[in-house]
Amino acid sequence: MNIDFPPALPAVPSGVRLLGLTGAPGVGKSTVAAALAADHGWCVLPMDGFHYADVELRRRGLLDRKGAPETFDAEGYAVLLRRVRGREEAVVAPAFDRHREQPLAGAIAVPASGTVVTEGNYLLLDQPRWRAAREEVDVVWHLHVDDALRRERLVARHVRHGKSPEEARAWVDRVDEPNARLVAEAAGRADLLVDLTGWTPPGSA
Repeated sequence: MNIDFPPALPAVPSGVRLLGLTGAPGVGKSTVAAALAADHGWCVLPMDGFHYADVELRRRGLLDRKGAPETFDAEGYAVLLRRVRGREEAVVAPAFDRHREQPLAGAIAVPASGTVVTEGNYLLLDQPRWRAAREEVDVVWHLHVDDALRRERLVARHVRHGKSPEEARAWVDRVDEPNARLVAEAAGRADLLVDLTGWTPPGSA
């Protein structure tokens, strides 16, 4: 396994249909995906679109664990990646509405050609339902950043979406950090480890 230290993001091998980005909550997966999409004109397909909606999480008794591996439709995610990998025409994927904190069906039209970036916490998790998704992805990068910075970002995100600072910190400790440990344990299965500590997103300087 190689380790890459930006300031520049690594080059993606030619011919890659699906590039996976994974890493702990708050590491910057969406930011990296957006930078790659802007630079190359690629489509971004987030795993977050496969969150179960709150109504289903309540039915399963999982609302207070939203974001944990069992709160996603991993099987549906794997099926969609298989269709994308097969370059099917007219594949339409769900997105995730950050304002409502809910999945949004049929929001992303995935082209039948070019590279597609899919980003999510659990692409490398060594569980059958998540291994099925990993098998459809050509290359997976595991992203890392300083833990204190990552936690600061998470708390700020939760505050933006309506939690008090105290509630946000409690959620990070109780839900996000156990998930982060699961993701870190799976990092050895990545094709490339990318340390983002020295990376500045384009346009933010």
